[in-house]
Amino acid sequence: MRALGAALALVLSASAAKAGATVLDWSDLDGWARDDHDLARSVFLETCGDIGAEWSAVCEQARAKGPARQFFENAFQPVLIGGETEPLFTGYYEPELRGSRRQRGEFQYPIHRKPDDIPRGEMWLSREEIERSGVLAGRDLEIAWLSDPVEKFFLQIQGSGRIRLDDGKMVRVGFGGRNGHPYRSVGREMIRLGIFQEHEASAQRIKGWVRENPGSGLKMLWHNASYIFFREIDGLAEDKGPIGAMSRPITAGRSVAVDPEYVPMGAPVWLEKDGAMPLRRLMIAQDTGSAIKGAQRADIFYGSGDEAGEIAGQVRDSGRMIVLLPKKRARALSEN
Repeated sequence: MRALGAALALVLSASAAKAGATVLDWSDLDGWARDDHDLARSVFLETCGDIGAEWSAVCEQARAKGPARQFFENAFQPVLIGGETEPLFTGYYEPELRGSRRQRGEFQYPIHRKPDDIPRGEMWLSREEIERSGVLAGRDLEIAWLSDPVEKFFLQIQGSGRIRLDDGKMVRVGFGGRNGHPYRSVGREMIRLGIFQEHEASAQRIKGWVRENPGSGLKMLWHNASYIFFREIDGLAEDKGPIGAMSRPITAGRSVAVDPEYVPMGAPVWLEKDGAMPLRRLMIAQDTGSAIKGAQRADIFYGSGDEAGEIAGQVRDSGRMIVLLPKKRARALSEN
């Protein structure tokens, strides 16, 4: 992990320098003084030990007692990376779905473990080819069977979820691999085809349209050739969030998915999201996603269940994201 952190630092420096980096003052952060810095520090400590050797001194400072705001201001410098690029902030959540361990009745749509024979780093069958051919059937790869193909699709978009089985038990599933195809936005395709206007393409509207048009709707989902496989997550308490890219539980309202080419995994980020539900908050970059690309691109984790999903599905906003880097790193980046 420490070697990976050092390698990532080199990539990050090159990408961030190319995108353009501006060192800011704390007074430039809108709402900084009003945030809950103690909560942000506790979330930061969840993954601090996994960032890399150069962060070890910062982690030690974070573990020491003292005012949390003072810790962040002493240890970090705010840096705006890619400030000239178009920002986009969206939301994601952990779905809770109904399912069964066996194919029966309404439960006809399986989620799978990744087959061992998919070549590493190569593109395999597309979503359409997998679902039309039944190539995964009869191989004992099914984790559970769901009652709704649309919810299965969105579970794959989210990358993790809770499945309430028909025997009353709960199964947590997380990302277990992919078929190698790049993510393609179904919402963007529906806008291109004139089905929705730009402001209408929320997750709820897409789900509704697919269900109202079961034939063409399910074919529309094939536009996203990416197919996600899952793994069961054992020993994770129900009050904990799903496992993020850093192999630790993420926290609703404080964890954010970013592009690690521009933002170090585990780093604090100050988010200024505009829109109908504006947000000014210190968050921690603890996750990634295939659709999260760019210096000013982030996906906010809103929690678990339907209510969180309703909120997350409406978020598609502008604003800016400011990365908090250790002072030495910030100085070096600004000098490039």
